[in-house]
Amino acid sequence: MQLKNKVVVVTGGSDGIGKHICLKLAAEGCRLAILGRDEARLNLVCKAAVSEGATEARSYAMDLMDAQTIAAIAAQILADFGGIDILINNAGIWHKAGPLDTIPPALLSETVQTNLTGLMQLTQAFLPSLRTAEEAAILNVVSKSGVVAQAGQSVYTATKYGVRGFSDVLKQDEAETGVRVAALYQSGTNTGMFAKAGEEVPNHIFTEPDDLADVVVFMLSRPAKLWMHEVRVEL
Repeated sequence: MQLKNKVVVVTGGSDGIGKHICLKLAAEGCRLAILGRDEARLNLVCKAAVSEGATEARSYAMDLMDAQTIAAIAAQILADFGGIDILINNAGIWHKAGPLDTIPPALLSETVQTNLTGLMQLTQAFLPSLRTAEEAAILNVVSKSGVVAQAGQSVYTATKYGVRGFSDVLKQDEAETGVRVAALYQSGTNTGMFAKAGEEVPNHIFTEPDDLADVVVFMLSRPAKLWMHEVRVEL
């Protein structure tokens, strides 16, 4: 796929992996719709993306907790850009590791809505537009936790296993529409995700988000006859 001038939606784009994906895609000349919860940080990423070469970058401050908001933002993006070519579902939150009964009920619901339900709702909103694009792709940034069960991650892992199943089925459902579906299963990444949940982990040993963003660009930019359905990145 030739990435120049492609309209790309990136969720969780205000920091971490999403920010680096946006900057790498900007260097490829993409037009970016960047979603995230922090408007100030989003604006900074948009400015940086334009400096890196994005032909257009717009920010949309939102979270994935409300279905009506998701639908409204998707409609606004389609109106602003006239359609999209690529959807990168990257947004996700972490709950502090521990037995199921130590996870507050509100955090359980927020994790499932953000990591799984909201991702599916946003994808559903964009599918009709993606099907009309000459080249279209959905890339889900999932996590190693979508492949490997690890103690203390019951809710987080449930959401990621869900995204894995969703990705596998969506790939089959869209096989004849021209919308290509891919999933990235990355190991620990050096971002602020764990710190936001009050978890102390040795981030310095993890994959750098800039390197992971290179993998995303590589996956999306393969020739028409080559598609990487699934990529696993291990330390």
